[in-house]
Amino acid sequence: DKLVPISDFLNKTIKIDFLEDIHCIECDKKISKTFAQGYCYPCFIQSPNTSECILRPELCRAHEGEARDMEWSKKHCLKEHYVYLSLTSHLKVGVTKHTQIPTRWIDQGAHQALIFAKVPNRYLAGVMEKEINQYISDKTYWRKMLLGEYPDLNLKDEKEKLIPLINQKYHQYITNNQEITIFDYPILQKLKKIKSLNFDKNPIINGKLLGIKGQYLFFENDFVLNIRKFTGYFLNFENE
Repeated sequence: DKLVPISDFLNKTIKIDFLEDIHCIECDKKISKTFAQGYCYPCFIQSPNTSECILRPELCRAHEGEARDMEWSKKHCLKEHYVYLSLTSHLKVGVTKHTQIPTRWIDQGAHQALIFAKVPNRYLAGVMEKEINQYISDKTYWRKMLLGEYPDLNLKDEKEKLIPLINQKYHQYITNNQEITIFDYPILQKLKKIKSLNFDKNPIINGKLLGIKGQYLFFENDFVLNIRKFTGYFLNFENE
């Protein structure tokens, strides 16, 4: 029932024990396996939080009156969304709700980010993203991102290059916002390679915390833990 400010434990040895207990983050049912980072299978199939348009916004149909839960969609899909450019492992395009800036960028480990367009709903954000996706990727290569590898590009210049390439009908949504947000993550020691930790295979994680980037915790000896992957897991946290 409280948050742990994990950055307070940088350069300290911490111990995280998986208590062999997992609950769905929507219905709280005890489960043995999660779907879509924290849900039981029935909630994964039925919940608006796991709708197809969460991962593929161009599939959203809320603007046509179709959704798993229209009241939910009115609050989440039929609101302003942003199409953005970011440098994670490379130049990429993405979509996020207006309420998720800069959280979304931090969550994916972006080094820099720039708003490309502002649109009135999730569907339009999705089709604009697909349009831009013809020229740049919409994926993050997580290993490169964790190693801190990304190209030396100017996001303002990349935005100007993309504008004439996309369909004229989307130009009305392109913003004049030229502010580049730069992120500096608390990393005491860079990774040389990546060795993933997994509570299902290693129920006890014990080591010195050497960095935080996006949803990943860095430990000594090049170990990393994707903490978001284990949403719904009950854990015991200790600072040794």
